[in-house]
Amino acid sequence: MTTQPQNESETQTLPVNRWNDAEAPTSDGLASLTYRSRLLGSDRTLVNIYGGNTSTKSVEKDHLGRSVTVLWVKGSGSDIASITEKGFAGLKLDEVTPLFDRAAMSDEEMTAYLDRTAFEVGRPRQSIETLLHAFVPAKHVDHTHPDAIIAIACTPTGPGIMREIYGERAAWVDYIRPGFTLSQQIGAAVRDNPNLEAVVMGKHGLVTWGDTSKESYEKTLRIIGEAQAYLDAHREAQPFGGAAVQSVPESEREALLARVLPILRGAMKANSSQNSRPVILSLDSSPEVMEFVNSHAAATLSQVGAACPDHLVHTKRVPMYLNWTPEQGAEALVAEAAGGVARFKAEYEAYFDENKQSGDVMFTPSPRVVLIPGLGMVNSGPDAMGAEVSRQLYIRAIQVMKSSSSLGGFVSLSAAESYAIEYWPLELYKLSLKPAPKALEGHIALVTGAASGIGRAIATRLSAEGAHILIADLNADGGKTVADDLTKLRGFRRADSVSMNVTEEGQVQAAFRHAALTYGGVDIVVNNAGIASSAPIEETSLEMWNRNQSILSTGYFLVAKEAFIMMKRQATGGNLVFIGSKNSVAAGKNAAAYSTAKAAELHLARCLAEEGGAAGIRVNSVLPDGILAGSSIWDGKWRAERAATYGIDPDRLEEFYRNRTTLKVNVLPEDIAEATFWLASPAAAKTTGGVITVDGGVPTAYVR
Repeated sequence: MTTQPQNESETQTLPVNRWNDAEAPTSDGLASLTYRSRLLGSDRTLVNIYGGNTSTKSVEKDHLGRSVTVLWVKGSGSDIASITEKGFAGLKLDEVTPLFDRAAMSDEEMTAYLDRTAFEVGRPRQSIETLLHAFVPAKHVDHTHPDAIIAIACTPTGPGIMREIYGERAAWVDYIRPGFTLSQQIGAAVRDNPNLEAVVMGKHGLVTWGDTSKESYEKTLRIIGEAQAYLDAHREAQPFGGAAVQSVPESEREALLARVLPILRGAMKANSSQNSRPVILSLDSSPEVMEFVNSHAAATLSQVGAACPDHLVHTKRVPMYLNWTPEQGAEALVAEAAGGVARFKAEYEAYFDENKQSGDVMFTPSPRVVLIPGLGMVNSGPDAMGAEVSRQLYIRAIQVMKSSSSLGGFVSLSAAESYAIEYWPLELYKLSLKPAPKALEGHIALVTGAASGIGRAIATRLSAEGAHILIADLNADGGKTVADDLTKLRGFRRADSVSMNVTEEGQVQAAFRHAALTYGGVDIVVNNAGIASSAPIEETSLEMWNRNQSILSTGYFLVAKEAFIMMKRQATGGNLVFIGSKNSVAAGKNAAAYSTAKAAELHLARCLAEEGGAAGIRVNSVLPDGILAGSSIWDGKWRAERAATYGIDPDRLEEFYRNRTTLKVNVLPEDIAEATFWLASPAAAKTTGGVITVDGGVPTAYVR
């Protein structure tokens, strides 16, 4: 092992002290705890996303006006980077501290006991590591997972390195699973050694404390900073043994990823059942990722195990490493991706069978992290946020492995202990608190012409049912607005947009490539983009005829073609929904160009239903009529042209359409969206080649 001395230009950034006395609460209770927690969480090198826990002890008045010492501790499953005061559990400390004298306590006993010590109703369940905070005799306690500390805690000689850095100021506790015994050991170490400043937990993290919130925060940073300085002084000249592979140039990388991601995503689907859920993918080709995936050590080092117990639920014990190099080419990459997922699933199933306990139900065996030399890291999750959590945590793992390797090697939990954490009942409880998945959770929907009107309503409806949405529209600004609105409403990366002219094959192909690079593929494609024109046949120009055919017929063909290509790569089926028109089946007076193109759409959908059946690709049509609300088409000449056809004033057109329906109703964009959602959902799993009329009942358009 070769190391290089520390110098100013190569020193890593030590933790930044973000405490601001002008912003910090003047009290030293729950408000100050919240402030300190968010500061710690703002630096992911200190605290993993959803990891760590913080606490304070304060005197409060209970419902009878009595003074009670309350332990405020982070609630289970929350992220301290965004936690509010409502995110902390409150427990009556005087009822908790006597547990320190117990000889033993199971997880179930501990949880049931702590539930009965709640100070206030309606607060979240306390952290798994609550007793740690109760047993440390300090007003403020921080439990963090800093990269620098975990790097030392994951080396074979961790206790000796810790002693070299801190002397007698820190205690070491060997790894055991979080719970009563670990909390008792940490509490005893602090109580028996008044001069201690920190406790380092093997393969786990750090505990620090202070008399004030600011003191606890600054001590946490100082302890971590000392560890980081030690690591900086022992860095390897060539981390991970240096590069074995060179990164693929960006343009070539995107082409390879766009090809392989749908294949990876399809292979990751839990099983071939219609009820299994697809995943969302994300990409990371940052310098720190490329340094690792391109290295000599990555293939072996990545398979040692997780860097921290907190990672396991979100990254699995090990990632999937693709045994591929760029010079092997695209076809070899595709073959290795599909074969690699199959091998990973088989290995995970064996790991589960070897360690399972009675009643255990296996999680999806697919990888959460995929490492591809030359290309980067792919992360999967049930949604975009899940993929992002996996990405963030494996970035932290890379940094830990990098530092541990420079100190003599990286060690992790055994497979058995990893399983015990991954399937730990207290972790499973946190997962059980999540709401049931919605009908389209994990699905990706591309909707054309979704910047306004029917398309926007469809995108909104599918998003409400859990789908991730790609708005594809010629109106780039309008599409971005819709995507931004949906993301604000539904959450992290729930929608994106791409400028696309459906008549330009290159733009259509680019939109599907964008879908692959953004989310991993496509499950639902709604062909909705359109125009409308009206004129008697003798006044219908060739330009008008060709324009209708180009957008409404050829455009639908080009989009459907790319959808089939991607869906067949995924090999998990798919859904196409064509938004036709009443005019697809009923003659439209003074609208020959429009009606003919709409009829072509419907027949194209029927033909594709036949072609797609063997691949599980369903193709159905929705036929609306006279939808004026929110439509950019009806804001143009089409309203006046159709009103002239019927000999009425344009302002009376909605009334005219309503009165000609059997139900005497106006049809809205949301009505079309509802029908589209049904056809795209599992509820319509056995429907293809179908036609749903949503026109209020126009007898001439009844499907015979």
